Amino acid sequence: GIKTPPIHIAAGPQHVAAAFLQKFDGPVDDEYRMPEQSLVDVSAGVVPGITTLTHLHELSVTGPLKVAGISPTPSRAKVFVCEPPKEGDAMPCAKKILSGLARQAWRRPINPNDLESLLSFYQSARNDGGFEAGIRTALQAVLASPEFVFRFERMPKTVAPGTNYRVGDLELASRLAFFLWSSPPDDILLDLAAKEKLHEPATLDAQVRRMLADNRSQALTKNFGHQWLRLQNIKEASPDLFEYPDFDRTLSQSMLRETELLFDNIVRADRPITELLTANYTYVNERLVQHYGIPNISGNRFRRVDVTDPNRYGILGHASILMLTSTATRTSPVMRGKYVMEVLLGSAPPPPPPNIPALKEAADLIRPMSVRERLEEHRKNPVCASCHTLMDPIGFSLENFDATGAWRTKDSGAVIDASGKLFDGVKLDGPVSLRAAILNHSDAFIGTFTENLLAYGLGRVVTYEDMPFVRKIARQAGNDGNRFSAFISGVVTSAPFQMRRAEETPAPPTDIVAHGRSQKADVSN
Repeated sequence: GIKTPPIHIAAGPQHVAAAFLQKFDGPVDDEYRMPEQSLVDVSAGVVPGITTLTHLHELSVTGPLKVAGISPTPSRAKVFVCEPPKEGDAMPCAKKILSGLARQAWRRPINPNDLESLLSFYQSARNDGGFEAGIRTALQAVLASPEFVFRFERMPKTVAPGTNYRVGDLELASRLAFFLWSSPPDDILLDLAAKEKLHEPATLDAQVRRMLADNRSQALTKNFGHQWLRLQNIKEASPDLFEYPDFDRTLSQSMLRETELLFDNIVRADRPITELLTANYTYVNERLVQHYGIPNISGNRFRRVDVTDPNRYGILGHASILMLTSTATRTSPVMRGKYVMEVLLGSAPPPPPPNIPALKEAADLIRPMSVRERLEEHRKNPVCASCHTLMDPIGFSLENFDATGAWRTKDSGAVIDASGKLFDGVKLDGPVSLRAAILNHSDAFIGTFTENLLAYGLGRVVTYEDMPFVRKIARQAGNDGNRFSAFISGVVTSAPFQMRRAEETPAPPTDIVAHGRSQKADVSN
């Protein structure tokens, strides 16, 4: 391997990238040198029997090499909101720092007893190590507290066991922040909650819009979008290098980013949720357009471009979705059909019956056969046909996309047949007709999205008791053009989000109920 000499950079936040520089001209000093290609992919070359170009294996960042003091950083600035006087009492500054940190970490106002406890940690460490050591120890106490690790919701003493009650404003602030930002509430939310104004409809609506416009709402894409669309599975997708030699992890990351940016635009621009299927634009960089065959795009930066091919509209034309619904060596109409039915339409097929043989791969066949021909063997079995009749036509309509999402016209030398017929008799002949068929059942798509969004907001599985609220949210959003913010507002103002049910048994002496993301019951009516 080749180890480069150290590169010295200034302290502070940095964007670091590395690559082998490719040179096409000029004299060659050493014709036996290593090839200067750029392949930043730690998984390259790990498959036995495959020779790859030189690639980046490891990048290490070490330091500081010469400590000349404490450098200012964004995180340090958030902690040390004041500096103690060089001479005199540092206690006022310590109180200001610790009360602010505890308020943010515990998501509620801090009372004198809280502050006194934290100051005891500060004092014990300050006596030995100085002001910053005291703050560090007290901060450790803040982060070790159960109030930081868990979400507690205080139940009013007047609530009778087994009855429904509206959560307090502080609890509502936490629910709202973890839903939209996946983080604790900020000072604005906490201030409104402390004044008991957050639950007021006009105030709550204004805060929802503010939070969606904030960059922290990208957590909806990273968390909810990934979970609903199964995007986290892209990391596990590994197309066979013999079948798809142009694939690498850089391409996989670009595929994922394309879908993330589309989803994020729908969130931030408040677009209709159906635009996930109909978007005639997308986000690409140079690596991705090489895969798609789009000209005149260069560089790693993603930019928005218009899509001229209707087959590529929406996420059903995204390589990310097409790759995670394929196997390593071929497409899978079954996986793609199941994905559409389960993820987009909320109608998951039953599990396959036992003892069904796997589909024969190309290497095991006497003559080359397309995936469609091989699936006919499953359809001959009446037990299998009941489900394959539903799934396969959906998957066949996407067969022009290979296992990495690239467009093709043949499979194993045969012209691809993308035709099929849905359960309702609608004929399919490719991605465009499939998208139209899904939009014809847009109520199912919107209902599935709403159900998943409500489950994410509540942090629990949606049950049959919640379905009236799902339908109400979807209906109200439909009256508002199915805009993303309409669904968010519907969830936030719903009874399951704003209320909970008191335990049947008497509350513990602390009158505190632990609340986690996996907790089940909130309210049934």
